[in-house]
Amino acid sequence: MKTLFPNNVVRKWYLVDATGLTLGRVAQGIARKLSGKEKPTYAAHIDGGDYVVVTNIDKIVTTGRKESQKEYHTHSQYMGGLKTTTLAELRTKKPFEPLKLAVAGMLPKNSHRDHMLDRLKQFQGSDHSHEAQTPEILTFSSL
Repeated sequence: MKTLFPNNVVRKWYLVDATGLTLGRVAQGIARKLSGKEKPTYAAHIDGGDYVVVTNIDKIVTTGRKESQKEYHTHSQYMGGLKTTTLAELRTKKPFEPLKLAVAGMLPKNSHRDHMLDRLKQFQGSDHSHEAQTPEILTFSSL
């Protein structure tokens, strides 16, 4: 029996309105769409995911005290070069970064990750520039 591999990848566009959604739960749903794991033609060595457009990125909520307690660390590779930023500070400086980091942590750690993250489009308001692609509205019914 021969193993069948998908020859051509058909990518769909999805639209997520992030108003009132929890950061981790919306990141999990986006990561599954970007990696293409829900498709019957999924293969780990082929990047077959879809495009995801997220609107109202500034209205994503977190539970508990994560705004003040969740920390992001970066290091400059020099002695004493560790910088720590809380989620609230990161949202004011770079409003798109918390969702991008959450989704990136849920994607596979291989050479396809950067290409998958390139297909994540984020917008602060409800308007977006990808209306010509006619994205399907993606709802997370279990939230």
